[in-house]
Amino acid sequence: MGLSEFIVLHAERIVDEWEQFAETLTPAADTLNRTQLRDHAHSILLAAARDMNTRQSADEQAAKAKGEGPEKTPSLDEAAASHGELRHTVGFDLVQMTSEFRHLRACVIRLWVDSLEVPDMTYFQDMIRFNEAIDEALAESTAAYAEQVNRSRDIFLAILGHDLRAPLQAVNMSTEMLLRKVALDSQGLSLVGNIKNGARHMGAMVRDLLEFVRSRLGSSLPIEPKPMNLADAAQAAIDEACAGRPDCQAHLHVEDDTQGQWDRGRIDQLLQNLIGNALQHGLNSQAVTLNLKGTPDTVELSVHNYGIPIPQAALGTVFDPLVRSATEELGNTSTSLGLGLFIVKEVVLAHQGTIEVTSSEAEGTTFTVVLPRRC
Repeated sequence: MGLSEFIVLHAERIVDEWEQFAETLTPAADTLNRTQLRDHAHSILLAAARDMNTRQSADEQAAKAKGEGPEKTPSLDEAAASHGELRHTVGFDLVQMTSEFRHLRACVIRLWVDSLEVPDMTYFQDMIRFNEAIDEALAESTAAYAEQVNRSRDIFLAILGHDLRAPLQAVNMSTEMLLRKVALDSQGLSLVGNIKNGARHMGAMVRDLLEFVRSRLGSSLPIEPKPMNLADAAQAAIDEACAGRPDCQAHLHVEDDTQGQWDRGRIDQLLQNLIGNALQHGLNSQAVTLNLKGTPDTVELSVHNYGIPIPQAALGTVFDPLVRSATEELGNTSTSLGLGLFIVKEVVLAHQGTIEVTSSEAEGTTFTVVLPRRC
């Protein structure tokens, strides 16, 4: 009896063993009923059997072994994806879910081999096809499970960002009331200034969180371009970044016309993140330099600092979300979420611009942004 025929005839027995194994995956399995424990197992088995009966050339088999098959099995993929989503929902971790497929594979092969009286060479081909089908199902389940994990994280971050706004507004309003209603000495004014700076920085982090979630959920950053001068925005961003830094050194150099139509709020985000990044990672003895240069159709902005260079291996991921610098990973104190440069890139893309980074110990680190005057 071929393996696909064996699976169809003994599907219920195999699913019974699946259920018994799933019961051992505690604590998530403790609250599941029989139907939930057997979730999609029967559909996955029958879809795998159908896939095994589909004709397949040697080239197609080789491609499928590499995960490059010409086509997949829709019913198998749907059942496996649904299984992955539901296992995440009921609390299985990824190791527990993948172990179900490992046990399924071993169970089917064991029961089938025990039923054979005389081995046949065609049976080896059956085993290959079955393993391919289970691998496909596992890949789909894992992908669906991971998607649910990512979505849960993004929803959590969105709720967190939203709920943090109210207490931050209360802090800001309280500091304003203190300044207006209470006569403070120099030390008190300094403390209130620290609170305001901290609240402003937290506000920027919350905003970055919300922008990150927006992009993860498939929405590009909305922009409302209006006439503005990039040089004015750059100088204002420098003044704000240096407001709480007595030793701050940041210089702006402007060449030619820097007028254009951009979203001022988004440009402020871009500038604050680039300047803040340069000040955080630059040498205190060396100034951060901003250069603005106008061309007929674009305005080029570069932000340069000396300091520990970005490793060459990390340059390709420096704009990825939730990626932190090497110095932060080594344990240096930081309030960064690893979203600043990701937000910068999203702002640039929303304005149909480009951004590049170069970094070396000798030349320092330079982020170069090119924005069309009209987007």
